[in-house]
Amino acid sequence: MASTQAIRKAKGKIKPPRKHGPDTSIQDTWASLSHAIKEIQNERAHQLSFEENYRYAYNLVLFRQGDFLYRNVKSLITENLSNLTEEYIIPAFATGNHEDPVTRGQEGEVLMKGVRKVWDKHNSSMRKLSDILKYMDRVYTVSAEVPQIIPAGLKIFIDDVLHRTTAPVQEQVVNAILGQVQVERDGYSINQTAVKECVDIYLQLEDNSGRQLYFSDIEPAFLGETRKFYVQEAQKLLGTCDAAEYLRRVEQRFDAEEMRSYYYLSASTATAVRAIVEANLLSPHLQTIISMPESGLDVMIDLNRLDDLNRIYRLFFQFSASTGGPQALRKGLKESIISRGKAINESNDASNTEVNAPEEDGEKEKSGKAKGKTPAPVQTLNLALKWVQDAVDLKDRFDSILKSAFQGDRTCELAISEALGSFINQNPRAPEFVSLFIDENLKKGLKGKTDDEIEQVLDKTITLFRFLTDKDTFERYYKTHLARRLLFNRSVSDDAERGMLAKLKVECGVQFTKKMEGMFNDMKLSSDVVTAYRDYLSNTTAPAVEINVTVMTSTFWPTTNSGATCTLPIQLQQACSSFERFYNTRHSGRRLTWQPALGNADVKVQFKAKRHDLNVTTMAIVILLLFENIPDDDFLTYEDIQKSTSIPDHDLQRHLQSLACGKWKILKKHPESREVSTSDSFSFNSGFTSPLQRIKISPIASRVESQEERKETQDRIEEEPMIKKRIEALIEREYLERREDKKSYNYLA
Repeated sequence: MASTQAIRKAKGKIKPPRKHGPDTSIQDTWASLSHAIKEIQNERAHQLSFEENYRYAYNLVLFRQGDFLYRNVKSLITENLSNLTEEYIIPAFATGNHEDPVTRGQEGEVLMKGVRKVWDKHNSSMRKLSDILKYMDRVYTVSAEVPQIIPAGLKIFIDDVLHRTTAPVQEQVVNAILGQVQVERDGYSINQTAVKECVDIYLQLEDNSGRQLYFSDIEPAFLGETRKFYVQEAQKLLGTCDAAEYLRRVEQRFDAEEMRSYYYLSASTATAVRAIVEANLLSPHLQTIISMPESGLDVMIDLNRLDDLNRIYRLFFQFSASTGGPQALRKGLKESIISRGKAINESNDASNTEVNAPEEDGEKEKSGKAKGKTPAPVQTLNLALKWVQDAVDLKDRFDSILKSAFQGDRTCELAISEALGSFINQNPRAPEFVSLFIDENLKKGLKGKTDDEIEQVLDKTITLFRFLTDKDTFERYYKTHLARRLLFNRSVSDDAERGMLAKLKVECGVQFTKKMEGMFNDMKLSSDVVTAYRDYLSNTTAPAVEINVTVMTSTFWPTTNSGATCTLPIQLQQACSSFERFYNTRHSGRRLTWQPALGNADVKVQFKAKRHDLNVTTMAIVILLLFENIPDDDFLTYEDIQKSTSIPDHDLQRHLQSLACGKWKILKKHPESREVSTSDSFSFNSGFTSPLQRIKISPIASRVESQEERKETQDRIEEEPMIKKRIEALIEREYLERREDKKSYNYLA
C-alpha cells in the first residue's frame, strides 16, 4: 500500500507581484500601465491583473510621478474618445438630403445611438480605470487640486466629443434631437428610448459652473424651435378647425408636450414649454375661440356638449389662469346668459297687453265667441308662466353645466348668478310674473305631484325669487294672490302654501311674511267662528240663507279695501244681520264691513229641461235673484238692474257679461252681442241646457291696470319703506314707542 505522503498532490505557489522601486524604469512602468489602459478601453480587461496594474499606478504616484501619470492617462482617454467618435458618430451625421420625415427620423436615431454607444464605452472604461487609479485619485489629485479621473474623463468627453472643434458633433446631435421631436409632433412614431438615452448624457454632464449641460446645449434650442412651431400651428388650426376641434387639438398638444418633457427631455422643461404652447395657442385667441361662429361657447351650450365645455374650462382655468382665461370664460358665460335672457324677455314681451290687476282674479273665461282672441289677463298669465318656466329652465341648464363641466367652480357660479339676476331684473314685470307662477302652481299646478316634486317646484321658484331686486312689488302681488287662494279655497295643498311661506320667511325675514301669516291665522279663526255660529243658530231662529263667513283683519288682507259694493236682497241681508248679532256678542267694539265682491254663492236654479246647481259670485246671485219673481218672457233693463243692486257700472257689466255672454248663458241679452252696454236689457233663459249638473260661472276677468294705475301702485310701494324709516326715526327720538302687540304705537308727549 502506498503511503499517504506518496499520493498527496504538490501545492502550487503564489508569486508576489514584481516589486517596483527606484531600480525600475518609469517608462517601463508606464508602458505596462498604458498597455493595460488600452486593453481596458478595448474591452479586454478580463486578461489583466488588477493587483499588478494598481501597483504600477501606485508606484508612479509614490515616486512623485503623479503629474506624469495624470497627464498621460488623460491623453489616452482623449485619444480613445477621438477614435470612438471617428468610428461611431461622424459616419452617422445626417446628410440633409431626405425630405421624408421618417427617413430623417431614422438618420437622427442612428446618430443618437452612436453617441450613446460612445458614452457607454467611455463610462465602462472609466469605471475600471478609476479602480486601478484609486491611489492617484486619493493622493495626487488632492495635492495637485485637479479633478479625479472620472470627472476629468467627463470633461474630456464634453470637449473632445460633444464640443469637438474638428467636427460639428454638437450641432448634429441637437438637430437630431429636435428632428425627432418634430417628427413626433407631425404625428409619426419615433424611438423615444433613443432620444431619452441621448438626452440623459447631457443631463449627467455639467459645465464649468456646475450646471447641467442640457440647459445650455439642448433646452434653449428646443424651446426656440417649439416657439416657431406653435406660432405656425396656431394659424393653421384657426384656419381649419372649429372651436371644439381647436380645443381638442390644443389639449392634445399640452398633453403631448408634457409627456415629452417628463419622458425623454427634462421635467423642468415642462413649465417653459407649457408657457410657450399657452402663449401661442390659447391666450391670444381666447375671445376668438369663445365667439367662433357656429361652434363657439353659445353653440356648445345649445347642443349641451358637456365634454367640450369641460375642456374649455380646464384649458382656460388651468393653462391660461394668469393670462385672462378665467376672465374670458366668465365674460362669455355672462354674455351668453344675458343674450338668452334678453331673448326670453322679448319673446314674452306683453307691451301690447296691460298687466293683470292683482285685485281681480285672472279668469280664463272667454266673452262669448271671441274669435280665438285671448283676453289680456289670460295672455298675461300665459306670458308669466312661460317667462318663469323659461327662466327656470335657463338656470337649470347653466346649473347643470356648472356642475358637470365647470366642476362647480365658485367664480363661474357667481358669474352665472350675476347674469341671471341682470336679465331677470331687466323685466319690469318679473315680480308679478314670479308671483303668478307660484299662484298658478299652488292653485292647480301641483295636483298629482309627490311631496318631493312639490318641494322641487317650490325650491326652483324661490331660487328665482332670490334674484329679484324689487321684492316689495313681489310682496304686494303675492299677498293679493294668496288672499284669492285662501278666500276662494283654491289652494291644492295647505302644506305647500305653508311651505312656501316658510321659504319666504327664511329668505326675507319675519316682517316680510307677518301679514301673510296673519291671513292664515284669520282663516283658522274664521273656521272656529263659523262653527260657533252654527251652534248659536241651533238655539235661535236661523235665517233662510245659510252663509259661511270669513272674518279678515283689515291690516292683513290686501283685498279688504275693495270699493265694490252692492245692495243685498232681503234674504242675504237677514243672514248678514244674524251673523253680526252673533259676532257682536263675542267681540265688542269691532266693526264688520262686508265685502260682497269677494264672496260666492251656491244656488239651485230650475230651468225647463232640468235643475242645475250654479256656483256664482255674490254679485251674480244678487243679479239672478232679481229674475226670480218675473215671467220668463219679461225682461229687466240695464238701468233697472243697476238701480236695484247699486253695483258700480264696471262690476255690473262684468257680471252681466259672464251671465249672458259667456259659455253658460243663464240670462239672455237683448240685443245679442259680446259686449254689455247701458242700453241693453236682459231676461231669464229658461231654455238653458247643459249635460253638467253643477256649473261654475266665474266673472269675466276684470280690466287690467292702466299705466297710470301701475305707476300709482309703484309709488305706493316705494312710499312704504320711507314711512317705515320715518317711524323708526321717531322711535329713536322718543316721539313714539311700540306697543306690546307690536302692531301699533303710542305717542309720547
